[in-house]
Amino acid sequence: MGATEAFTTLNERQREAATASARPLLIIAGAGTGKTNTLAHRVAHLLLAGAAPERILLLTFTRRAALEMTRRAGRIAAQAHRNVRLSWSGTFHSVANRLIRRHHAAVGLAESFSVLDRGDAADLMDVVRHELGLSKTEKRFPRKDTCVAIYSHRVNTQGSLEATLREAFPWCEEWEAELKRLFAAYVERKLAHQALDYDDLLLYWHAMMEDAALAREIAGRFDHVLVDEYQDTNVLQAEILRKLKPTGEGLTVVGDDAQAIYSFRAATVDNILNFEKQFGNPDLTPLIVTLEENYRSSQAVLDAANALMREAARQYRKDLRAAKPEGPKPRYVTVADDAAQAQYVVGRVLEAREEGVDLKRQAVLFRSSHHSDVLELELVRRNIPYVKYGGLKFLEAAHVKDALAVLRWADNPRNRVAAWRALQLLPGVGPKGAERAWTAFEASSWQWAALKSGSPPFDALLHGLADPAGGWSGQMQRVREWYAPVMERKYDAPEVRAADLVQLERIAATYGTREAFLTDMALDPPQASSDLAGDPLLDEDYLVLSTVHSAKGQEWDAVYLLNVADGNFPNEFATGKPELIEEERRLLYVAMTRAKTKLDLVAPLKYYVTQQSRMGDRHVYGARSRFMTRAVMRCFDEVAYGEPDRAGAPQGATPAVDVAGRLRGMWA
Repeated sequence: MGATEAFTTLNERQREAATASARPLLIIAGAGTGKTNTLAHRVAHLLLAGAAPERILLLTFTRRAALEMTRRAGRIAAQAHRNVRLSWSGTFHSVANRLIRRHHAAVGLAESFSVLDRGDAADLMDVVRHELGLSKTEKRFPRKDTCVAIYSHRVNTQGSLEATLREAFPWCEEWEAELKRLFAAYVERKLAHQALDYDDLLLYWHAMMEDAALAREIAGRFDHVLVDEYQDTNVLQAEILRKLKPTGEGLTVVGDDAQAIYSFRAATVDNILNFEKQFGNPDLTPLIVTLEENYRSSQAVLDAANALMREAARQYRKDLRAAKPEGPKPRYVTVADDAAQAQYVVGRVLEAREEGVDLKRQAVLFRSSHHSDVLELELVRRNIPYVKYGGLKFLEAAHVKDALAVLRWADNPRNRVAAWRALQLLPGVGPKGAERAWTAFEASSWQWAALKSGSPPFDALLHGLADPAGGWSGQMQRVREWYAPVMERKYDAPEVRAADLVQLERIAATYGTREAFLTDMALDPPQASSDLAGDPLLDEDYLVLSTVHSAKGQEWDAVYLLNVADGNFPNEFATGKPELIEEERRLLYVAMTRAKTKLDLVAPLKYYVTQQSRMGDRHVYGARSRFMTRAVMRCFDEVAYGEPDRAGAPQGATPAVDVAGRLRGMWA
């Protein structure tokens, strides 16, 4: 098949987007409409039209998305006998890291600066917080993770600290002066350690684009810039794009305003809604192409999703049409309480399995991670294996962080956070011992030959790892072998943890340098067994449990959504602001459009409240979600699970105790 024939596989709208001219292009890609395929064909079209691969910048939000799009584009281009390699494709943060390292001197950084992951940034924030005496205040001061979240929100929205506290952290408003002092000290500490956190990467890239000479050099490097998931960009990212492509010529962005659900990460739906205003000019009118043909879901599912979004305030109007055969009408199921909800879902899951739908082709989704607690107990009781997404990540496991801390310290001798953790792995070394060793090392101007930790094998390991002549190959293996007895001393289940480190060693072997490996581990960490609520290897099949946020981009044959009631959809904390209510609507839309054929929305009538201390039956009644209007409900079959029959017992249920029989027997 030739290159021209490859584009005939696209539908009319996809082909229009893929082959458009270099004017500003916005592709509104509804759920399941082939966004990735369209963007990959767009890249391939540019390559086949003569664009130099090294002058194309592809920006995504995950490394996996960048690799997939690059692979598809390369395959299409290869059909025209042209082998290409996109050298500038990756996440916003990974591209920022590359550019900063190229221009490190211009921004006052050493080439060997470290990138802190979220955990390390929180630890460093906590050190500064403690040194400033903020951990011993009379009133409750925000904890380290909250402080990092506030700092991140302020950086990415480019607003004031006052605005961040007022809009996103109102319970912390009284600490504005102290937080400002904390963040100033935190910045100074990072500069002293030659360390950048996750948010600093965008901040430094943005600052480079504010300098006329640097902006010309960086922008001049790229003829075409393509951005995936544009609805998830924040203010900082949008401003970087405007500096890269001021007129919009050569800019392509793809996204769906109906799937903008990450405002808690400072993403703003305004970027995609205001695209025409931001990049429109009299000489170069932006082109907007809307993809509406859906290749994932049945029309019955799409009818419900369309009805939900028709009632949204601000949006690009779209009406999704199914390319697949008709399926059953979605269900809106009322149940008595959490226990009945769990029983209903398990029953439906097993019923679908008997019909040939594997467990792993089914998913239970929920607004918050703890919403699945009762269901998980029922799954264990019924011996149904499952995995749960939205839990502990691979690099959050203590033993993995320990091993990486050794490598991070070797990579940047000024990295106090890594040093602090690594030193306390040694027998008999606590915070005071680590402080003494670090102070002496710092006094020697961070010379590895002067390191005196009290453990000669550890000192020799660091000295060898840091030696430029030693090379990167085999370093992760050396760390793993040194760490093995430490892990046995510190943690339970060392065999399981050792397997994680073997996996980490395999990942490390795929990287050409230590810096590239450590940076990717900080910016786009892999998923691994510690994501799982149970071990899926115990069975060939397993049910998927996931928060809606973690489910974005996924799809299953059958989807069961828990707790569809006001307080959850929309969340009770969103009800004060119209823009947050609209985001909650989009979150429900994302959940519904994960389903291919079967969709069940489950609504408990009663929620038990365990944290309240009053005596008696502690519960609240669930109100129907305000999103489930008459127009939306017409798209659902309404089912009442366990509804009492005329005799007062649930339909189909057998009483556990036959009291009626005993009463009759008394008078027989």
